[in-house]
Parts: sequence; C-alpha cells; structure tokens
Amino acid sequence: MTARLSYQVVVMLSLAAVAAASAAGAAPPVVAPAQPLAVLLSSHQIWSAPDQHSRPLGRVQARTPITGGATVLPVIGNATGAAGAAWLRVRLPGRPNGLTGWIVKRATLPSATNWHLVVSTGLRRVTVYRSGRAVRAFAAIVGKPSTPTPRGEFFVEESVLLSATAAGAPFALALSARSDVLQEFAGGPGQIALHGLANIGGTLGTAVSHGCIRVGDVAIRWLAANVGPGVPVTITG
Repeated sequence: MTARLSYQVVVMLSLAAVAAASAAGAAPPVVAPAQPLAVLLSSHQIWSAPDQHSRPLGRVQARTPITGGATVLPVIGNATGAAGAAWLRVRLPGRPNGLTGWIVKRATLPSATNWHLVVSTGLRRVTVYRSGRAVRAFAAIVGKPSTPTPRGEFFVEESVLLSATAAGAPFALALSARSDVLQEFAGGPGQIALHGLANIGGTLGTAVSHGCIRVGDVAIRWLAANVGPGVPVTITG
C-alpha cells in the first residue's frame, strides 16, 4: 500500500468514527472555518472593557513560559475606543478557565488559523477540524472522575518537544486550560496538555489521567506537525 493510499485510508476511518458517533446521538459541534489570531510583539495590559479606565485584569507576556515562543491569542471581538484606538477581545491562558479580556491592538500582528480541535471526554476522542470540516479523529485518554479534564473553550499556548525520557513524550501541546482540582502538578501550575503516551502509558479510550489528554504516538506526532499556537480547542462532555 502506498503512503498516499495509507493516508487516505486513515482519514476515511477517522471520519467514519466521527460519523458513527454522530449517528449514536453525539451531535458534532459547529466549528467556524477560521479563527482570527493576535501575535503579541510586546507584553500587554489586559482590561475588562475596551477602555483604559476599565478594571485591569493583569498582564499577558509576549513570550510563552516554556519555549519562549511568541504568544498567540485567539481574537473573539473588536472595538474602537477613545480617540479611535483599536482594541481586541482575546482569550487568555490561566485561571480562571475561560478568561477573556481586552488588549490594545497596537504592538500585535494579525494572523489566523483554519484548524480547530474538539476533545470529547465522553467519547474519549480528539477530532481535528480544518476549515470547519472534520479531517481526523484520534482515540484519547482523558481525566479520571477525581481529576477531570476541564470543559470549555481553550487554545494551544505552545507546542513543546519533550525529551525522550519525559512523561508524555515525544510532544506536548500545552493548552490555556488549567485543572479545576489540582492547583499545581509536578512543579507546574496544573496546566492541561495534550501529549503522548511515552513513559506514562495508559489504554486509549479510558479516563485515568490527572486531567491531561493523552493520544498515541502517531497522533501526537501528526498534531505537533500541524497544530500550532493559537489553535482553538473545545473540550466537551
């Protein structure tokens, strides 16, 4: 079987799994064909409204904490403030989950992505959408009942190449989500990631993790090659 034919078979099987889930009563989400993004060129003050007299919510740094790459935020709104200043409403990483705020558009670069990940904790599956259409689906391990994977609208903060001996190698997509149960884990801030199985194991299709989403080696390598910072991640039940 040629590599091209093998890829087509995998895609067909992935889409068949999505169709089967829909037929079983799990309606697929409505996914927008594209997501506007803002690439930060400097750190930005976050405000509760598009007005520098509104309540400050903190700062978002221009560089991500693990890899030092540029911070990329999904843009979910636009506004014109006083004196014609342009503002962006963006999704933000960290606690509380689902936090949004306003930043000035100055010192940002516009971008966009047509990728979108949907994680179903009930089906224990990661479905990949491109331009609003499901193109791949991967079996996953999700959080156990005592440390559930949080639900909501999140995004990929950064893609991390892990060492061969690291738990979850070879890659982790660090998400904007944080555990609702663990304030910290393994010295970190309780950040949720989508990562591999190496050095940690588990059976795909089960709920045994501390909240992170684990997928197989082929899946995480494919995701790391195609999905970058800012890509939206919807986690459903």
